[in-house]
Amino acid sequence: MIHRSLHRHRHRHRPRHRRGRADQRGDVPGWVLVTLMTVSVGVALWGIAEPRLVGLLQSALDSVK
Repeated sequence: MIHRSLHRHRHRHRPRHRRGRADQRGDVPGWVLVTLMTVSVGVALWGIAEPRLVGLLQSALDSVK
């Protein structure tokens, strides 16, 4: 009885990263959502800023010639 309660107490207060594989699954859908949102914001910003960035690069290259 004491052994069992001690085992439960030890298991309950163990750090999360050492509890076992079941607790280490992670939040894959959350990471997928964050990745997709980051890519979509990057694509949207590139679509808006592309003409100005190309113009800046072209003028910088022209000034070097």
